[in-house]
Amino acid sequence: MKHSLEHDQTAAMAQDELRELKDAVVAFARGASTEITTHDEKLLDSLTHRLPAGMPVYVGHPPKSSVEDVLRVAIKVQAAGFTASPHLVARRMPSEQALRDVLARLRAHGIRQALLIAGDLDRPLGPFASTLEVIATGALEESGLMRIGVAGHPEGHPAVGPVELLAALRAKQQFAARSGIALHIVSQFGFNPQAVCAWARMLTQEGITLPVHVGLAGPTPLAKLLKFAIKCGIGTSMSSLVKNMGAVASLTGLAATPDEMLVGLVRGCARHPGSRLVQPHVYSFGGALATADWLRAVMDGAFDLAADGGRFNVLS
Repeated sequence: MKHSLEHDQTAAMAQDELRELKDAVVAFARGASTEITTHDEKLLDSLTHRLPAGMPVYVGHPPKSSVEDVLRVAIKVQAAGFTASPHLVARRMPSEQALRDVLARLRAHGIRQALLIAGDLDRPLGPFASTLEVIATGALEESGLMRIGVAGHPEGHPAVGPVELLAALRAKQQFAARSGIALHIVSQFGFNPQAVCAWARMLTQEGITLPVHVGLAGPTPLAKLLKFAIKCGIGTSMSSLVKNMGAVASLTGLAATPDEMLVGLVRGCARHPGSRLVQPHVYSFGGALATADWLRAVMDGAFDLAADGGRFNVLS
């Protein structure tokens, strides 16, 4: 009888822990942002029925699109009731005047947030090879932008060393302090929540206090993920994941699916006081509607956690 009572108490405690974990996942997800590209312009009406008003929606700048395309779609995103956050890609900006014109048009349409990244062109179209060169113009302070995202790389960058990456974040943090613009880090996606949490702790130890909007891949087929991982330089965790799919992946702490990554981040560090990770940023990789459906289900708590709390299944 006593053994049965102890078993029931243990089971009840496990259920309480699962409920607390689920509540933490939901709370974390409700602050999420997501991303579309200029190719998703026709999906905007559908997205308004899937995602909450005011949600930050980033507008990416794919290779075959122009700065004008990004502007047009960002203006439509803002008009649809979201918080538009267009990508400002330093290496794709043809001139300083073009940069200032873009910023002026964003302001005219009430867009107060943007993501500033260097971009991956080998040869810049204009005078900017880095985001720090854009910052040095002084145009951002005059832009009316209130929030700016900058890139973070938990697994490093294929072309930039860790010392340079850290120095760049320090310089951007100093820019935030003197300009009054709220800066946050948008991290690259990955598949190792423990490594992301370790990277976030390293930032704190190095005096980087900027909040992190932690990147994770939405529901995307593995073949497509591989393509984007190679393009984005996500080598370490992606190659490990491919080698350790299935049960072995869980033993190595890797996350093969977005639910595993999200739960891993929440369990690992996101719900702890003082964590740098303040919200998720969900990359859609061309699957904007599928990502929106998945994200809305998580935000609504429409999922069942596995008994071990390591993953969940979205309810259909």
